Amino acid sequence: MGMSAGGAKGGLNSEPNLTPMIDVLLVLLVIFMLIIPMSRKALDVQLPDPTPQDKDVKPNPDQIVLEVLPGGNFAINKEPHTRADLYKRLKELYDPRPDKIIFVKGDPQVLYQDVIFAMDQARGAGVKVIGVPPKAAPEEGAK
Repeated sequence: MGMSAGGAKGGLNSEPNLTPMIDVLLVLLVIFMLIIPMSRKALDVQLPDPTPQDKDVKPNPDQIVLEVLPGGNFAINKEPHTRADLYKRLKELYDPRPDKIIFVKGDPQVLYQDVIFAMDQARGAGVKVIGVPPKAAPEEGAK
């Protein structure tokens, strides 16, 4: 980091000047320290409780579970419905209700578009919160 003051050995000095390089690095460090926290994004997600619940607990009769079945069929609390009358039945159920919550349960055999269709119909009928029912605890003897 020395400077030559000229003289007989004067000439060009090929050593890099480190001061401007360190200044540039510090400026970049400050910029990245400011930008990284601002670029973080978060999603609010409601996940079911992972702890198994008691087997004696009966489902709440006020809860509505919409099942998506193979073949384009649906069931609202085990009551079968077709694609055509699904919206009408959901509208009848949710118009008088103050809490607009539904649980959607899809069969593993159904297409994703059928589940999305059911969720769209529920939103159109006034449902505000769509959830997934918790999985039942496995039986003690089953493997």
